[in-house]
Amino acid sequence: MTHDFQSIFKPGDTVYYLGCNLEQIAWGNNDNPEGVLKQGYVYGVEDVKVHSQHTKIKLVSKPGWYNSVCFELYPI
Repeated sequence: MTHDFQSIFKPGDTVYYLGCNLEQIAWGNNDNPEGVLKQGYVYGVEDVKVHSQHTKIKLVSKPGWYNSVCFELYPI
């Protein structure tokens, strides 16, 4: 059985960082944004990995892959 999971995020989008709790970081083995990202700041999306139960986003000029639930799309 094949699933076609999709994400609202795509490379080139701008996202607003909401902050993350420990459970959101641990779910799917995401990288910890503490010390890398600042809550309330906007970032560019470089890449997106969609999994069956979570999505990870890679940000432009930032190391790591982060849980997409810690972000929302930022209107341009």
